[in-house]
Amino acid sequence: MSERLGYLLKHVLAQLTEAQTAALAPHGLNGRDLAVLNAVASGEPLSQLEVAARLRVDRTSIGDLLDALEERGFVERRRSPEDRRRNVVVLTALGESTFAAAEEVRLEVERAFLAPLGDAARFRDDLRLLLGE
Repeated sequence: MSERLGYLLKHVLAQLTEAQTAALAPHGLNGRDLAVLNAVASGEPLSQLEVAARLRVDRTSIGDLLDALEERGFVERRRSPEDRRRNVVVLTALGESTFAAAEEVRLEVERAFLAPLGDAARFRDDLRLLLGE
């Protein structure tokens, strides 16, 4: 089985996810939560639908994810100052500080995870190439 690319990718992802889940738990986040916070923290005010598009998730999933993050005080939905008919999702002060700390944890987990590779940057570039980016 270890010759099959799909098998290798699946199990490498599972190990990375397990390490990140454990590291993010003290911040009250999981990987999906962190991905949503990252999209919201992108600098430009995004609507709920724009967050969903950026993450490539469906509308109902993003609604549930944002609801959970809002309940925990990490994000807020606000009226857009440019278009009062539009709501945007923004990080709260708690969301900003939690995101910053959790992002540092994520980066450290990734560095440790990729440490056995000779050239982690090249590995990332190769993965982007396969994704057509």
